[in-house]
Amino acid sequence: MTSSTAWDAIQKQLDGMPKPTQVLRLCADPDVRDRYQAAKQNAERAQAYADSVGKDKNADKEALALVRKQARDEQNELAAASEAYEAATVTLTFRALEHGELRDLLAKHPPTEEDEAQDGSAEFHFDTFAPAVIAAANTDGMPLEYAQQAMATWPLEDWKSLWGAAWSVQQRKRTDLGKG
Repeated sequence: MTSSTAWDAIQKQLDGMPKPTQVLRLCADPDVRDRYQAAKQNAERAQAYADSVGKDKNADKEALALVRKQARDEQNELAAASEAYEAATVTLTFRALEHGELRDLLAKHPPTEEDEAQDGSAEFHFDTFAPAVIAAANTDGMPLEYAQQAMATWPLEDWKSLWGAAWSVQQRKRTDLGKG
């Protein structure tokens, strides 16, 4: 039987910490996405206005009721827009890789001479590393072949978002080196 120490409790907390994750949402219909974003902003504004009017002790009761009704109407529109958005959206989740796994991926995709000539500080060959890290970090089981296909066929901004989601989560810190 081992005795429990302060370190045992700390280690249990450390070992139980989830790895950082990053979500990428791709909506098939820009009109649905725009409706959702507008509804979200309108609902937030209407609620903030209702809250501010509600704090005014001299507010007219009928005006206050009308403002609250408008806030409820905006919340209902947000719920409908959110449902449509969810139906038209694919969500991909990426998780930070363990240090050794990322190190191994980097070793498998070293910078080429051309990469070194263009950028003397290149850590990897982007064309092979990017799809490899996307596939490895994706929690949905994305195959490497699909990540390569996405790199070749997706519109540039969508591809950048895909790469950004997979790579940025590798850079996310959970530490705080604050004072004291």
